[in-house]
Amino acid sequence: MSSASKSLASLPETGYLREPAVLTLIPVSRSTWWAGVKSGRYPAGLKLSSRVTAWRVEDIRALITQIAANQSIQKEAA
Repeated sequence: MSSASKSLASLPETGYLREPAVLTLIPVSRSTWWAGVKSGRYPAGLKLSSRVTAWRVEDIRALITQIAANQSIQKEAA
């Protein structure tokens, strides 16, 4: 089982994830994550309050799948 499929298996079907949980699944720094959100590379979060942002599990699942697909394509090309 690949790390991407392990990550997907550990996620609930629906719900929300806060930043620390997202960053355990997508191994980038906080600043890289927020820059990616701003540029559109990563999904936008949902503001729950002035200091709390959460991401839909469905969006994070799609991102993990996309990253895994891109990595497999790069491996095949190498």
